[in-house]
Amino acid sequence: MIAQLLSTREGRTMVLTISNPQSRNALGPEIYASGVEALNAAEPDSDVRSVVITGEGSVFCAGGNLQRLLANRQLAPDVQAASIEGLHNWIEAIRTFPKPVIAAVEGAAAGAGFSLALACDLIVAASNAVFVMAYSNVALSPDGGGSWSLSKALPRQLVTELLMGGEKIAAARLRELGVVNQVSEPGQALASALKLAENLNARAPNALASIKDLLNQIPSSTLSQTLAAESDHFVANLHHANAGIGIAAFLEKKPPQYR
Repeated sequence: MIAQLLSTREGRTMVLTISNPQSRNALGPEIYASGVEALNAAEPDSDVRSVVITGEGSVFCAGGNLQRLLANRQLAPDVQAASIEGLHNWIEAIRTFPKPVIAAVEGAAAGAGFSLALACDLIVAASNAVFVMAYSNVALSPDGGGSWSLSKALPRQLVTELLMGGEKIAAARLRELGVVNQVSEPGQALASALKLAENLNARAPNALASIKDLLNQIPSSTLSQTLAAESDHFVANLHHANAGIGIAAFLEKKPPQYR
């Protein structure tokens, strides 16, 4: 069975499903390319308001395929470098995609699978989900932006434990630490993520895009730069048609219908 990324629609949400069940939804170049292609197609599509990324069956993603990595050791280093570039292109596409991206995690999110979940704007995980950066278990180091994402979210000592020790961490613990947004019953992560997406879909797309852009800029911005960016976004959004719709609906106590 060929590893693939399946794309379906649930209302105004695009669902991307990692489908490689024989290898516990391990990732590979074909999935990276499909992920970038799907987001590029969804960006200008006004009917798509959000994206959910999930895995087929009871596992989110086992990360890289070790058999493929072992085979790549016999090839020139630029073969693996090109593969990682594909993964990183997908990670950057998720981070810069102007619409909310939600990870729906069942079972294990390991290695690059953990990095993939961290790249999303929100994470919904089943109560029995387990997250692990097991690179050091096989003498490797992180990819997919995992070290960056964890270092932005957690204390250095805990990140060191997770990366150097390859320690597993449960969904409930990540919820306490603020990394996971919601914990669902086992088997219900996708349903919960779609419900969360539905709530976001009802909000003004331009406002959500501004929020995501501001959050992406903050790590490399000073307070003054952030204040200037907030001002620019606020003024632009105030003069967008959706602000008129939203303010009028609020004053009239009616649900807004954003464009």
